[in-house]
Amino acid sequence: MSRRLEILKGSLTKKEALFDVKLRHHFDTVAQANGQPLNDKRNGRTTLNKWDKQSDSLRALDESIKKTKEAIEREELKVSLVDSVTLPDYIQSAINDGLITQWRKFPRFFFVTGVSGGRIVLDEKTGLIAHRYLSNVPKEEYPVFRDVFNKLNQLSKDQIKAA
Repeated sequence: MSRRLEILKGSLTKKEALFDVKLRHHFDTVAQANGQPLNDKRNGRTTLNKWDKQSDSLRALDESIKKTKEAIEREELKVSLVDSVTLPDYIQSAINDGLITQWRKFPRFFFVTGVSGGRIVLDEKTGLIAHRYLSNVPKEEYPVFRDVFNKLNQLSKDQIKAA
């Protein structure tokens, strides 16, 4: 499970718990009317305003819960898209080691950890890798990108020779 998905699920749990607390508080507030008509009460309008405010708060929280559930669905779709791409062993081990991260939007593209510019691209047909946007890599981050790319490139060539 991705970190973002964990955060969203944690947020959903908190929001649902808060909704339950606010709903119980609202019912307790309504029960304070004791079955008496509000027009007989001294502060009837104030009580109705309080109930309206609590109802609005519950509605807003319910909308927030719905948005979070939709975000969870989108994130699960992205994770399934990433899982649908078969990666060579050397790429998977580099991801597990934290050298590169996979782009969820385009699962064939990878970012080098600690480098802000370039991307490593996997050609699924041939199994070779290439780089893109190398000119966007800052000068001080270039050695990191170069070392990771060269290592993965050598591993990809070794795998193709072995096959």
